[in-house]
Amino acid sequence: MTTVGDVCRWMKQLAPLELSEPWDNTGLLLGDPGDPVSRVQTCLTLTSESTAEAIDQCANLVIVHHPLLFKPVKSITTATAQGKLLWQLARSGISVYSPHPAWDSAEAGINAMLAERLKLREVRPLIPANLDGNQTLGAGFPLSSVCQLGAGRLGLLSEAMEIRQFAAQVKSLLPESRTRGVDSGRPVRRIAIACGSGGSLLSAAIQANCELFLTGEATFHTCMEAQAAGVSMLLIGHFASERFSLVELAQQLHRHFPELTCWASHREADPVVSFT
Repeated sequence: MTTVGDVCRWMKQLAPLELSEPWDNTGLLLGDPGDPVSRVQTCLTLTSESTAEAIDQCANLVIVHHPLLFKPVKSITTATAQGKLLWQLARSGISVYSPHPAWDSAEAGINAMLAERLKLREVRPLIPANLDGNQTLGAGFPLSSVCQLGAGRLGLLSEAMEIRQFAAQVKSLLPESRTRGVDSGRPVRRIAIACGSGGSLLSAAIQANCELFLTGEATFHTCMEAQAAGVSMLLIGHFASERFSLVELAQQLHRHFPELTCWASHREADPVVSFT
């Protein structure tokens, strides 16, 4: 019998929670580690649609990238949107696990997947993980993989190309992308990647002498900073930069636990739409 705890332990090996930020909320957020599990749904965010799907499809566990409980709460009631979702999940006996930045920064996490899809070479973390002597990655984690842990990714295209050509390539590989950004006017080959809202990693991309910084979304002022530094930026959308990895995660989970039925939510969608 596979339990919630078994899946949580596997997730911690795949995406060590030591990679989480101090301000974040990761791990098992709702549920009993001892509960049996046979059906697992993955999703980027728990919304009313993805929560209803988990309930309708009799999931025992939801692995959600963005934590539902992000900040401490004093009460859980149906008076708030978050409380209503938590109450529905708890009443249905559905546990919730969130890896968040650990899944971004893992050896085979979101940023690594993006680098692989873009066929980058000589890939390494943009900001290597800084694990001090008090942090351990758990039994069985290969020490040879530690150098591949960290925020973002840095890599090279096989040959330089114009940013519009590269943007078209990204769109073909990630069809949900809505590519826009900053054009520095020079060909791009050395590329930095930061999924989601990755604007805070721009300075690292500049220091790494990148011609292009790819992220999900960034502020106007971050775009201005990139333009001033002569670095192109490609914004593909927060949803597009991360959602595909939850499909991959469901497949990996089923390969490791073939007795489980695993799927990525069919009902969640990008809340940001185009009107033209």
